Amino acid sequence: MYVPFDQLPASARVWIYQASRSLTEAEEARIQPLLSRFAEEWTSHGRTLQASAEVLHHQFLVVGLDEAVADASGCSIDASVRFVRELEQLLDISLLEKSQLAFLVDEQVRLLDRRQLKEAVEAGQLTSTTPYFDATVSRKDTLKSAFPAPAGTTWLSRYFG
Repeated sequence: MYVPFDQLPASARVWIYQASRSLTEAEEARIQPLLSRFAEEWTSHGRTLQASAEVLHHQFLVVGLDEAVADASGCSIDASVRFVRELEQLLDISLLEKSQLAFLVDEQVRLLDRRQLKEAVEAGQLTSTTPYFDATVSRKDTLKSAFPAPAGTTWLSRYFG
């Protein structure tokens, strides 16, 4: 069952899919009905899931689920990944690639290849206070309070020692 994202509880589980490029407003408008339909039809072992999906910062597809209503099963998670792959084809983007890290620089989401992280820190292009979009966030409350978060407060802290 679809619910507006802001009506999911703070404890809702989230999955974050980072796009390989920024989405246009037209692309976001095009996929919004697809996101709503997916959330409406998403089930787990025949049980209706209370779910939502939205795009944040024109860069991140976020799927949310109220696990207090029903948990996602392996099959339902597989169904969500199939849906994400369909969106990749429709928009000609990657959402499942994990080699890029996203930072907020000059109010713009900037992607950086993981292999370039150490050099970017050493060159002073990234600091411990640079806002970082941690796509491993798994709860809505953390998404709302720490997405992005200063890089030094995330798993990236070891690069700023």
